[in-house]
Amino acid sequence: MWAILVITLPTQPNAVRLRVWRALKALGCAALRDGAYLLPAHLAHELDALADEARQHGGTASVLALAARDDTQRSEVQALFDRGDTYAQWREGVDALRRALPSLAETEARRRLRALAEALSALRRIDYYPGAAAEQADADLAALRLALDKQHSKGEPSGQADSRIVRLDARKFQGKRWATRARPWVDRLACAWLVRRFIDPQATFIWLDDIAAAPRGVIGFDYDGARFSHVGARVSFEVLCASFGLAQDERLQGIAAMVHFLDVGGIPVPQAAGLEAVLGGLREMHADDDHLLRAAGAVFDALYAVRAAAPGADK
Repeated sequence: MWAILVITLPTQPNAVRLRVWRALKALGCAALRDGAYLLPAHLAHELDALADEARQHGGTASVLALAARDDTQRSEVQALFDRGDTYAQWREGVDALRRALPSLAETEARRRLRALAEALSALRRIDYYPGAAAEQADADLAALRLALDKQHSKGEPSGQADSRIVRLDARKFQGKRWATRARPWVDRLACAWLVRRFIDPQATFIWLDDIAAAPRGVIGFDYDGARFSHVGARVSFEVLCASFGLAQDERLQGIAAMVHFLDVGGIPVPQAAGLEAVLGGLREMHADDDHLLRAAGAVFDALYAVRAAAPGADK
């Protein structure tokens, strides 16, 4: 159930129009159309106050109740409150601070971290239907705080962003058989590329039509019951990065952001659509999963190389 404000603002005084527009934005109202704004029903009193102000200055306004007729309509209305683009803008600040950390004094770094935390808190207050983007933002902020503590509080135990992710030694994972579901898509392809590129160069992969039939001794990833799969807000690629000490590689962070968005949604990444299109084409071209991985691996290699050459990327 929602409250809907149907309003016509007076042309004068202009200050009233500006005050109402700013209030609508600050409340995180969804626009059904021009002059019709929505909030969850429990915030109807906020709209009542704006309606009163409009009427006092010669405008017209009514606050009505709105209910969805079915689940489809409910989803359509909730989609009007989507904050994905706003989370993406917030994420730009996180990325900027992460890049700047090595050159910042602790006082300035912590000031900027507090500002990001406050901005996220304000965003969460108007994210009335939080989902994957909110979870991802919380995880991003926690990881950034850990990175700052690691740099400036060297005597402090660093801990982990998620206590269920154990740091592992890649030397103990050499020449292994790795298994995941057949016909891999973005997360599984990215995981397999990461394994072969950074963890186990001699890895062989088993593509499972039935995960219950996984051979004994294989190292599973990205399926229920696998050793490496989703943990909290992290997709399997991010879990592998964290498990093997790769999470601070800025180039891998960029790839992880695309993989996360394409796999579970969350904070939008502009480059993700291009990656999805290329991998989708490769999947149509290659019926054999080993051939598909070889082709997709070249794409991830290129993404990693491009980010390496970009200004601000680590060399």
